[in-house]
Amino acid sequence: MLVEEIMIKENLVSISPMAPLKDAIKLMKEHKVKSVIVQKMRAEDAYGILTYKSILSSIVAEDGDIDLLNVYDVYTKPAIQLSKELDIKYAAQMMIKNGIKRILVIDNNQLEGLVTMSDIVGFLMDDIE
Repeated sequence: MLVEEIMIKENLVSISPMAPLKDAIKLMKEHKVKSVIVQKMRAEDAYGILTYKSILSSIVAEDGDIDLLNVYDVYTKPAIQLSKELDIKYAAQMMIKNGIKRILVIDNNQLEGLVTMSDIVGFLMDDIE
């Protein structure tokens, strides 16, 4: 099975790297997601990702002041990415190797979707039935 068959393609939540971190957290809460895609600033730029883990690390573990932080202070760039033409087993291997739960699906430096550990496990559970 290929990544494109299980990836999330619609309703992807994204934000500008220049936005206040509070805005990103509000978006996450509003859309009930654990990460947001950080938009590129230029066509040749890379996408980033902001996750609960990066927020927790910046605010709690490093005593960051949420009122003074912007998304660019906290997010990961470039986000780990893969092609939609890749077998899901390689997506799973990348997640395990890098200790992450979600990977951006990028082709020709354009966002195609997002694949999460839950997507892969959900596919496996459906396949067992």
